Amino acid sequence: MESQSYGPVRLLVVQPTPYCNLDCDYCYLPDRGDRTQLSLELLEVAVERVLDSPYFEGQFTLLWHAGEPLMAPIAFYDQASARLRQLLERRGLPASTIVQSLQTNATVINGAWCDCFERNDIHVGVSMDGPSFLHDAHRVTRTGLPTHGAVMRGIDWLVRRQIAFQVICVLTADALDHADGLFDFFLEHGITDVGFNMEETEGENAASSLKAPRAEQGYRVFLERFWQRCMEQPGSLRLREFDGIVSLACSNARMAQTDMNAPFAIVNVDARGNVSTFDPELLSVPTAEYGDFAFGHVLHDSLEAIAATDKLQRVLQEIRSGVERCRQECEYFGLCGGGAGSNKYWEHRSFDCTETQACRYRIKLVADVVLQGMEADLQLAGEG
Repeated sequence: MESQSYGPVRLLVVQPTPYCNLDCDYCYLPDRGDRTQLSLELLEVAVERVLDSPYFEGQFTLLWHAGEPLMAPIAFYDQASARLRQLLERRGLPASTIVQSLQTNATVINGAWCDCFERNDIHVGVSMDGPSFLHDAHRVTRTGLPTHGAVMRGIDWLVRRQIAFQVICVLTADALDHADGLFDFFLEHGITDVGFNMEETEGENAASSLKAPRAEQGYRVFLERFWQRCMEQPGSLRLREFDGIVSLACSNARMAQTDMNAPFAIVNVDARGNVSTFDPELLSVPTAEYGDFAFGHVLHDSLEAIAATDKLQRVLQEIRSGVERCRQECEYFGLCGGGAGSNKYWEHRSFDCTETQACRYRIKLVADVVLQGMEADLQLAGEG
């Protein structure tokens, strides 16, 4: 076992509760009606497992995710933050060792939640899909009611309190005709840092609308228009997908792997203390081929012991085989590092494979548009 090639831990994904107050039609989680709440004791042990492991090399992000984090009460985050501070103090580690973040649907954010984010230094990401006609087509309450108004009230609180936040917007087929509408909406509402997640086939979401005929061409046209708007209004909006490709292109850097397929770069812990690694989308999802992707439990297993299990080694070898195939076969490999195992599994029921719909949308189409746009900009600059 090549333990030296594992980690370092950059991200600890912790599920405070599987429960979500929404019922988004593209969600991958199978148990979002489960109101289990993570105990503070399990949280502390989970963090200690990371700190005690050979894969800990300093600062990492603790991301509250995999359910709606704000369904746990404010008191939970105050108590959790106090526990984390005390744990780091006991070990003589700086408070900056753990950076807290959460990904929320923002429907319950108010002044009290903003106070909580500020006093506990919790970074905020918001999941929302743009204008109401796009957002409410997919992101509804458990009784089928629209949620756009509640989300915008939460975002308004963040903007008024000057709490920085990033938006993750899921693109479905019906969004591809509305590049201008999305761009204008984001700027109008003070949303300047955006990432696009494509609707994916994973977990409970058995099919993606982006498999529709001509969807990929529609996405290319969408991206080209979004790039044009970003160039027309430089600095007004940061798009994660564009920034990633531009950064690699300008630095002439290339990726050898991604945290999504590197063991223990990401550690995931669910509300019951089960542990997985690789991308968080594999956490808590049962499968016929592998059972679930829990490789151990924080109360019983160190990360080193989990690394040695037959189950993890089987998945790891299959992931590595698929990554190597990508390296050998794909000219875009240096831009993605072999992709996310969850996408490969959910689309092909195997980790030992190459191209996915997800990589065509996330990497290939984005790269083509960005590099074409950069080349055109350079030509214009040369003519000037």
